Amino acid sequence: MSQTSSTTGRGGAGRALLWLALLLSVALLGFVVAVTSRANPLQSDRDANGISKYKFLQECRELTEDAEKLTVSAMGQSIPLKTLVEQGQPLKAGDELHAELDAGSVALVRAVQPVQEGGWSMTTPATIGVRRSGAVQTLGQLPLSCSYTKKEGKVVAQVQLPNQ
Repeated sequence: MSQTSSTTGRGGAGRALLWLALLLSVALLGFVVAVTSRANPLQSDRDANGISKYKFLQECRELTEDAEKLTVSAMGQSIPLKTLVEQGQPLKAGDELHAELDAGSVALVRAVQPVQEGGWSMTTPATIGVRRSGAVQTLGQLPLSCSYTKKEGKVVAQVQLPNQ
């Protein structure tokens, strides 16, 4: 018999160390998963707030991209953003109103705050512009407020005028 196929008394100790290393690796992996899942910035209490933080952010982004339907809060009234833009510069045929959230993903997640009655609230800068012939002409930057209340059950996005 060759030496590689013969058994020795030391094989049992090596096998036990191998099993110990395997168990320690699994325990470490479980610990890492538990810690990272608790530190998830999108982790939210869907039952208490009505929708998840992720869904709130997605709906707020979708409402912002549909700039034609955005409204502006001015002196207690809600005015369509398009009407406000056309007062300063009439839109031509083919012109399209454009709004985009300026904050990155991490800043957006941090900006979302729970509402006491159940829901979410966020205010972040948005760039407002007009898309003409494929190019975007920036008109300015205004705060955009998104909110969701469990009672109403829908996300509302509204542009805020400065000093209001």
